[in-house]
Amino acid sequence: MDRSSFPHFLGITLRWKDNDVYGHVNNVEYYSFFDTVINDFLIRAGGLDIHRGDVIGLCVESQCTFKESLEFPGTVDAGLRAGRLGNSSVRYEIGLFREGSDQPAATGRFVHVFVGREDRRPVPLPDRIRQALEGITG
Repeated sequence: MDRSSFPHFLGITLRWKDNDVYGHVNNVEYYSFFDTVINDFLIRAGGLDIHRGDVIGLCVESQCTFKESLEFPGTVDAGLRAGRLGNSSVRYEIGLFREGSDQPAATGRFVHVFVGREDRRPVPLPDRIRQALEGITG
């Protein structure tokens, strides 16, 4: 997978605190970048109301493959595509790229199941979210 594999990107500024004592971005931050690109997309393109909406997305699986280190300062370009759309779930595929690089520093997947906010039972993907995700299906 290279940069052209992803139809949606979000630039995320690396922070001083992201680096660990070894001088590179700590592995837990990569998962934060996944969460950020996904939820930014869902809120902006899909209309997800994280504060008052009846539907929320719960992460039921995530995975990351590290290929090279990222370091502060800089920006990571987080690429996103929807790899698989189900009735109530979506599997996202993510690539994290250094500025100007066509090869990812890390790749990953992240699965959301959409559920009712109150009962936490699976619900069909809301129409606006499904339409937004169809626009980035890989």
